[in-house]
Amino acid sequence: MRFISSFATFICLTATLISCSRNADQEANLSDLRCEYLESPISIDTQTPRFTWTYSGDSGFTQDRYTVSVASAEEKLSDPDIWCSGAIVSAAPFAIMPDTGLLESDRKYYWQVKAWNADSTQVLKSEPEEFRTAMMDRTDWRAHWISDSHGKDFAAAPMFRKEFDAMEKVTSARIYMSACAYAEVRINGELISDSVLDPGYTHYDKRNLYSVTDVTDKIKDGANVLTAVLGNGFYNEIEPVATWNFENARWRDRARFILELHLTYSDGKTTVVPSDNSWKTTSDGPYLSNNIYAGDTYDARKEIEGWYSPGFDDSSLANALEVPDPSPLLVAQKMPQIRITEEIKPVTVTSFGDTAYVFDFGKNISGICRLKINGEAGTEVSIAHTELLKENGRTEPGNIDIYYKTIPGYEFQTDNYILKGSGVEEWSPSFTYHGFRYAEVKTSVPMKLGKENLTALYIHTDLESVGSFECSNPLLDTLWNMTRRTYCNNLLSIPTDCPQREKNGWTADAYLSQEIGLLNYDAILFYEKWLDDFIDNQREDGRISGIIPTSDWGYDDWIGPVWDAALFIIPYNLYLYYGDKTIIERIWPICEKYLAYLKTREDPDGLLSYGIGDWLSYEAQTPTDYTSSLFYYYDYRIMTEFSFILNKESSSLMSNMERLRNAINKKFYNPETGVYASGTQTGQAAALYVKVVPAEEIPKVVSKLEEFVKQNGGHLNFGSMGSKVVLRTLTEYGLKDVAYEMASKEDHPSWLAWIHDGYTSLGETWIMSPKFNDASLDHIFFGDISAWLVNDIAGINKDDLAPGFGHIVISPHFVDGLDWANASYNSVKGLIKAGWKKKGEKVVVDVTIPENTTATLKIEGMPDRQLRSGKTRIKTRLPR
Repeated sequence: MRFISSFATFICLTATLISCSRNADQEANLSDLRCEYLESPISIDTQTPRFTWTYSGDSGFTQDRYTVSVASAEEKLSDPDIWCSGAIVSAAPFAIMPDTGLLESDRKYYWQVKAWNADSTQVLKSEPEEFRTAMMDRTDWRAHWISDSHGKDFAAAPMFRKEFDAMEKVTSARIYMSACAYAEVRINGELISDSVLDPGYTHYDKRNLYSVTDVTDKIKDGANVLTAVLGNGFYNEIEPVATWNFENARWRDRARFILELHLTYSDGKTTVVPSDNSWKTTSDGPYLSNNIYAGDTYDARKEIEGWYSPGFDDSSLANALEVPDPSPLLVAQKMPQIRITEEIKPVTVTSFGDTAYVFDFGKNISGICRLKINGEAGTEVSIAHTELLKENGRTEPGNIDIYYKTIPGYEFQTDNYILKGSGVEEWSPSFTYHGFRYAEVKTSVPMKLGKENLTALYIHTDLESVGSFECSNPLLDTLWNMTRRTYCNNLLSIPTDCPQREKNGWTADAYLSQEIGLLNYDAILFYEKWLDDFIDNQREDGRISGIIPTSDWGYDDWIGPVWDAALFIIPYNLYLYYGDKTIIERIWPICEKYLAYLKTREDPDGLLSYGIGDWLSYEAQTPTDYTSSLFYYYDYRIMTEFSFILNKESSSLMSNMERLRNAINKKFYNPETGVYASGTQTGQAAALYVKVVPAEEIPKVVSKLEEFVKQNGGHLNFGSMGSKVVLRTLTEYGLKDVAYEMASKEDHPSWLAWIHDGYTSLGETWIMSPKFNDASLDHIFFGDISAWLVNDIAGINKDDLAPGFGHIVISPHFVDGLDWANASYNSVKGLIKAGWKKKGEKVVVDVTIPENTTATLKIEGMPDRQLRSGKTRIKTRLPR
């Protein structure tokens, strides 16, 4: 991290090619145009949408200036009636529309980009793109929130229906829907989308998200019926089944929803079908109960014949109740929805008599199971989900159910289905998800089950994949894929710590794994949503909780500033990867208030002495007063960067930063030995990582870090913080082979030992306790090694002086023990590739740089090379 006052401080690098291939026939084109980072979105609810684009081709085009136009009709783009940016001199393919107040709710708009190179010899113009607004204000809604007459402790789910007529040809139809917590909506019995657990989880009394779905193809001429069934999620934790106090959440209430169906006919007329007290409701259906930790119980015998068909006689049913808005904010959900991304067949099925079967799906996932079964009416089937098996082959929940308080009728991670006895029946739960590899199916009567009877459905927030990595060590490739899976397993509208026992948004877990996410997935909208949850989470005194969202749990001192640093680290990483300062502008006042709170918590040394630090370390213990103080300093470093980015006053921030640096070095650093705090791998690396070490002391501190690693036989000896900083710091300071030796260890403690132990996702602890205690097999916070593989082995890196990959740093490391490595990353500027392969005493490096950017190639022992867009191949001797 380096301080920057403005982009003007960035010196453009001249292009010196070593070996470059360019196809003159591949002219540059404007491509990948997005509004609010979405392709042709229908959910824009801001007057200041952001526009981004990239350049395809291989002509060496560099943007010098651009114009963005927005119009209410495609033919008006030549003389836009909504907004024209004018010629903006910038190399960044990014624009924000100012607040004109002209964008109306539920309207389609068109936009277009025109761009020039410096001498105007290349002028590019995009095809028109479109976006549609959603509800620009709560007053634009005609619908009411509705529920039924039952209280929050009533277990059965409320069901709703509303018939409507489409008397003319419908040319367009959209549903706007929010729910607390989830709604499964159908038109004429057909689900309106492939999303599940919709909408996303928030502080339900602060803001609610609504989804927008195009349902044009689901509307029939004439009579139609809308139906909805609601799930509890974290909004209505019916029983005290977990530790985190959601059963006492201040927002807790009976499930509810709001919905509008907007119809446009061929003659231009429009109709809105809103949720209100004319809808009919019942809870006397098959959805007997649902619980986010336990599971769903469904009695197919109670399905209501004709419920999903127009003409059903619902006159005897109660009318829905119009209920108050749960929060003051109703906001369009822009992050991708949770979806089924893969169907997984079992690899083995083991029977234990004729009423119990264990299905092994081969890998740990987040999701549910789809049951396919044929039996007599009233047959009860339970499906229990675990990560482990007992020695006898039955499922073992002991490592994940430790926080679960068993209550009658609610078993942890267990779904229940009661057959109606009408031939082959298929069912999957609607309002829960589990973390599991194994599923144990029990039946109330003898039945013969096989692989065809149960399918695992992998569900998570469906982010677009943008990264890849492979190398000559197949175990590291396996680890890379395990890391990706673990990241997705913990991506359910918030970044979670684990998908089974907690499902909580632990703050440090999220920032420790963020660069894994950003290098693998297009994740900006996901993290921006979660940072809105930070805004809603902050208390009046400035503190934030260790899990976000939360009802009230997690504000305790024992969690503290190392975890809270997510408030600074996550938006800063978004800025560096996307070049967009919008989220920093939004989070700035929250950060200011938080730093003011930390000021009140300083000890007599002016530092912080509360909280946790290198969580779940293998053996070595790094003092938490040291790590808390380091991250207090780190907060100020990032906040100072924010002040430069936003052109705000920075002198007091820099003064506090220097004060903290001096206090940390005075209290925790021994200049005679070069050791920080208690002398651990984490202690040395973290000081170097946050840049608290005086320049003249760096060689001594690095030498001690190397010594501590070698004294431990090259093995790691740290926890969550060390997993982020040790490999990166070793590599940064010239100890790449020491870092790779640690990364490639296969005995305990190591990442690769997990593979030999049979893990298919990353563990919460380096070694599983024989008594299980407190360790899941699906935690992401040790996973930064996979980001390190991309950054420091393959060599793809952002340049902090040119955020949004306005300039790229390619810095591969040809470590002993690897013969080759390749990586790719589809950045906001386009596709970046970097790879190398050893050939005897030489190495061949291949790099691809997208249009409209440049790169610096850094190879140990060689002068830096400046690269322009296109493909470059370099052959050189291996550094000695």
